[in-house]
Amino acid sequence: MKPVLAIINLKYGIEKDDMSQNKSAHEALGGRPTVRSKNGMVAAAHPLAANAGADILRKGGNAFDAVAATAAALNVVEPFMSGLAGAGGATYFLAADSAVKSIDFIPPVPAGFDLNQVDKAKTESGSSASVTPGNLAGWHALQSRYGRLNFDEVLQPAIRLAKGGFPVSSFFVAMTRASIGRIKDPEWQRVFRVEQDWQTGQVLQLSDLAETLEQIATEGITCLYGGALGEKLVSRIQSDGGAIGMADLEAVSPIWEPPISATYRNRQVNVLPPPQESFQILLSLRMLEEFDFASRDLLSADHLDLVFRVIRIAAGIRIQNNQKEISDIDALLLDVDELVARAGDAEPIVGPTENWASGGPFDRSALKEHTTSMSVADKEGNLVCLTNSLGSPYGSGVMIPGTGIVMNNFLNWGDLDPNSPNVLTAGQRVAMCMAPSITTHNGRGILALGTPGSYGILQTTVQAMVGYFDYDLELQDAINMPRARMQDGTEVQIENRVSESVRKTLESRGHRITVLPAYSWATGGMQAVSRDPESGALAGAADNRRDGAAIPA
Repeated sequence: MKPVLAIINLKYGIEKDDMSQNKSAHEALGGRPTVRSKNGMVAAAHPLAANAGADILRKGGNAFDAVAATAAALNVVEPFMSGLAGAGGATYFLAADSAVKSIDFIPPVPAGFDLNQVDKAKTESGSSASVTPGNLAGWHALQSRYGRLNFDEVLQPAIRLAKGGFPVSSFFVAMTRASIGRIKDPEWQRVFRVEQDWQTGQVLQLSDLAETLEQIATEGITCLYGGALGEKLVSRIQSDGGAIGMADLEAVSPIWEPPISATYRNRQVNVLPPPQESFQILLSLRMLEEFDFASRDLLSADHLDLVFRVIRIAAGIRIQNNQKEISDIDALLLDVDELVARAGDAEPIVGPTENWASGGPFDRSALKEHTTSMSVADKEGNLVCLTNSLGSPYGSGVMIPGTGIVMNNFLNWGDLDPNSPNVLTAGQRVAMCMAPSITTHNGRGILALGTPGSYGILQTTVQAMVGYFDYDLELQDAINMPRARMQDGTEVQIENRVSESVRKTLESRGHRITVLPAYSWATGGMQAVSRDPESGALAGAADNRRDGAAIPA
């Protein structure tokens, strides 16, 4: 295989004898260096949140303490992406057991949910859009089982940020301005000061959220899952026709379960098991395993065409196999010969990439690429990748008065057609496209990688892994590498750093190309940490596409 640096040099016209070729190659893929450490690493969607987690590591906490601190801090500084009333999951490598495990904290559809009482609009915004809050329970479960510190200690950085305030970023400004037209909740409008023309660098304080986090630190999470805080939440939701009740809150219990995995290039990639939809990533990798990238130059039409074809095939299989048993998914991953033949036959592939194939076009009226993912490593060898979300920006748009809690709109991902395999049913676990991943080699954790991006999560994760494992890119360069998002039919939304000639060749091969900006948040916001199994050296990488940062301990 041609050395990756040479591939980049040829593509961008860099002379072989140019003493600055290494610098130029990195600039071609974004210019940000990979961050390195031996003592611990946190990669998260906001520098203040990543630093909150890294500070916990510096104070003697481990990766499980740090990931909870990071998630809680993101509730403050990235309030449009996630919060304690959202839901999510994590995949992690437990060094003491040399084992990969997972936890799912996406609660089921509320027991009182009635399919006949909602339409699509009600699952996008308002009190009928939410599943029961799962994030707080998930953060607590992971940290209390494996962490070294008390849970109240890991909440302190978030409390300080909420009390003292923080300067908002341009991404915050864009997301908040875009939400004003959709969100009518008066409490949300009060807290986020919709009358203010937000500018980058202005300071936002979230005093109500600070008090809520202090209450949780003092009383424990039962104040939400059955206590006074939960009663406030249920009262607000039910006053407007929502289904969440106290029994739903009291029943919240994160699910510990083995991940599902597939081998890729002598490594084991592990993701959340069904009903989560991350098996699409494994199916893509199983197909790609059968192809050689040595003759496919990085970012060439041959490279991208193959990856896009494989992703579209895997998406179609995933759509038809939601809510299946693990044994069924294992069978899908076992025999991919026909799929490999289809990927390599050069005939255009037309098909859905989002939800149920027979359910009509995916409804994009509420933005869905708004999730957050974080990756954490400690010096003992533990790795955690956690992804959680509110769903759309600021979730359902409902804020519980006086608490700073923003509700999720996870029901927006379920189908309302009773014939769909992913139809919303009271009490049923919700199938979601989150895919926090852990990769191992010879029984040791080597990579934690996750991203937001709705159904694009299942696509862009594969693209970055190909860059990292097949083209030997540095971790940061694999994340910065131009990415694409496939939509239903033949549309491929691709960042404009892919050359025009390559885009034209892709079009000639049956892809309908739509050009995105150079670094588009529509293709995710990836965060990753790698570990050298021999030296223990850690590398952290954060996405240029959002406010990501990798902070060493």
